[in-house]
Amino acid sequence: MTDAIQLERERGLLTLRLNRPDKKNALTRAMYSCLAEALKQADSDPEINAVLITGSSECFTAGNDIADFIQQPPSNLDSPVFDFMLNLLECRKPVIAAVAGAAVGIGTTLLLHCDLVYISRDARLRMPFVNLGLCPEFASSLILPRLLGHAKAAELLLLGEGFSGEQAAAWGIATEALGNGEAALAKAREMALRFESLPTEAVCISKQLMKAPDRELIRKVIEEEGLLFTQRLRSPEAMAALSGFINRH
Repeated sequence: MTDAIQLERERGLLTLRLNRPDKKNALTRAMYSCLAEALKQADSDPEINAVLITGSSECFTAGNDIADFIQQPPSNLDSPVFDFMLNLLECRKPVIAAVAGAAVGIGTTLLLHCDLVYISRDARLRMPFVNLGLCPEFASSLILPRLLGHAKAAELLLLGEGFSGEQAAAWGIATEALGNGEAALAKAREMALRFESLPTEAVCISKQLMKAPDRELIRKVIEEEGLLFTQRLRSPEAMAALSGFINRH
């Protein structure tokens, strides 16, 4: 476990709080491992009805910690980041996200796999994979064109254009946009706690039915993207872009 992920239990709700404010909650290998293990345990714990993923009321996550990424790049699909992706994909319990401030890279794509997403209107989302010499991940190359159409998805994935929490809600990436980060977290917590009063197995089966038609395809795309992503990390384009990012920060 790592102090950068805080686990909080409140009745039947497990909250996974990203807690690395000095680095804008940027995600490391250790954090991915902790998140993956927490999701796995929540899924098998009969006392847990739902999982809430959040950062602070000012920042969700700036995405991958680039320095950590360069030092220990994921080399195969057994790496912690892919373990996290697959555990989130396969989680039977409802997963709710509360988002404010920056949600960059996987901070945006993970929302595509949550069941409910409450976001501040002024949240800033972006998927700058191509800008860093990389390619889309977490099945975003499949899900976003389906959700938004090719033209809008291309703007977000090929140009790396940013968008707001208000736009995320209008496009169906988020459930609802609220006035600020505190309101988004309060609404997410309120809705997550509602699962305590619902029949847990009925909820889990209903989620499985909703996800079933695309689950295997999404898993396949995650693996295909993952292999290309790990190859791109070793490319001259990516090494130059990532080194430039480190030098600017």
